[in-house]
Amino acid sequence: MAFATKEEYKDMAGNFIHDIIDEDLKTGKHTHIITRFPPEPNGYLHIGHAKSLCLNFGTALKYDGTCNLRYDDTNPVKEDIEFVKSIEYDVNWLGFQWDEKLWASDYFDTMYDAAVELIKKDKAFVCELTPDEIREYRGSLTSPGKESPYRNRPVEESLELFEKMRAGDFADGEVCLRAKIDMASPNINMRDPVIYRVVHASHHNTGDKWCIYPMYDFAHPIEDAIEGITHSLCTLEFEDHRPLYDWVLDEVAFWPNPPRQIEFARLNVTTMLMSKRYLKRLVDEGYVSGWDDPRLPTLAGVRRRGYTPEAIRKFCDDIGVSKADSTIDIAQLEQCIREDLQPKVSAVNVVMNPVKVVIENYPEGKIEMCTVENNSKVPELGEREIPFGRELWIDGDDFMEVPARKYFRLYPGNEVRLKGAYFITCNEVVKNEDGSIKELRCTYDPETKSGGNFAGRKVKGTIHFVEASTAVKIDVREYGYLMDENEETGEQEFNEESLVETWGYAEPSVKEVKPGERFQFFRKGYYIADTELTTEDNKVFNSIVDLKSSWK
Repeated sequence: MAFATKEEYKDMAGNFIHDIIDEDLKTGKHTHIITRFPPEPNGYLHIGHAKSLCLNFGTALKYDGTCNLRYDDTNPVKEDIEFVKSIEYDVNWLGFQWDEKLWASDYFDTMYDAAVELIKKDKAFVCELTPDEIREYRGSLTSPGKESPYRNRPVEESLELFEKMRAGDFADGEVCLRAKIDMASPNINMRDPVIYRVVHASHHNTGDKWCIYPMYDFAHPIEDAIEGITHSLCTLEFEDHRPLYDWVLDEVAFWPNPPRQIEFARLNVTTMLMSKRYLKRLVDEGYVSGWDDPRLPTLAGVRRRGYTPEAIRKFCDDIGVSKADSTIDIAQLEQCIREDLQPKVSAVNVVMNPVKVVIENYPEGKIEMCTVENNSKVPELGEREIPFGRELWIDGDDFMEVPARKYFRLYPGNEVRLKGAYFITCNEVVKNEDGSIKELRCTYDPETKSGGNFAGRKVKGTIHFVEASTAVKIDVREYGYLMDENEETGEQEFNEESLVETWGYAEPSVKEVKPGERFQFFRKGYYIADTELTTEDNKVFNSIVDLKSSWK
């Protein structure tokens, strides 16, 4: 894996977060910047997380700081070690290395002590309202909440009940610990939020030590403070939670120089679904083949699709960091992929919907080699030889029996150039009984071999080919967008045609292709040999992105 470097991020585009950090360094508030990437291990990371990854790890690189990978594993019911392993692989694949790998669950003792501290200060109480009653008492955006009848119970009683919660004396949902803040606050998050709940479930890290678990809004600021995080970078939905973040740290008061939470707009991309819950449903109900299905926006999916980490990092840098939510056109991401692949990959000849060409005046049994460039724009990638013979396959799009206006490829009576080989002319179309094309009978001009001197001979069309006797049959998976807009409702729906499985013929060099190798299919687009399905005897390619973009 190629890791991102400090040099790459020293020159990353400035943003309002870095302006804040620059001021903190200037005033001496901080001398060493510490950030963190804090995923909850309840699913696979998707491309929306890539923005947070690049911002947190990139900021640490930019300022010679450190960045921790910390799992927010405070909900044992939804978490799984499979997700932990996938997250670590994705972080490394995207090009980042964490300074420390940490677990929120390692801090459960400190979190418990912090909760006890709040109870002792009469800033928290054990509440016996049901979850439904708590929601009812909370009020609405237009009306204040109502205080719990247990809000003013004695401190000693809450301490005793909280210890009983820890001892397992209560059932799930029977009681909880709530912060005592302000039930009339215009910010609903501050209306005596639940900070601990009873959950009788084994935890992947702590086993059965605990049957009470902290809520995210209580745990997160404590985790940041314990680790000495200087700037806690969160997506915009946590902006309304920042007063609670600050309240917890101020009232617990264990840390003299607490971290600062700063929010930024999350990444939304057209046609890409960023909801973990909906993605899980697509996987669980079999709409897609798994979390690494190339149609999914998971990092596992786009990796299998053939996207490169360098292109994703550039995309995240290009779109910048702001406070305003917006949706980015997927064409901008695709253009970054295209620009990254163009100077790196070689072209191969592949024909889809193949049409047989028989060159009647070419010697039977003869095979000659033609030299072609691997990448016309990058001479350093060298040249290769492809076979040419009497029988060839051409792409179905390169022949029309009745040509459309301004169609310059092959049709009866027309002459075209076969790239790297000769000029040929179509003389006859031979059909099967059902009317389909059996073969095109053509002639070639032996004086027109590519690289020769035949001034005055010009043709408007150049097409590619694959020699028939050495052709390699390949399977091709053309991927469209996972989501499509319903014309009647305007809602995004699963696109049933997001995967089209087809096949074609490729030049013989494709026999040696290994899983994960990327190529340009000449005049088609960029493709990758599927990492799961490609074998020595069966080559399966996934479409990555077309050659041309409409994005400006």
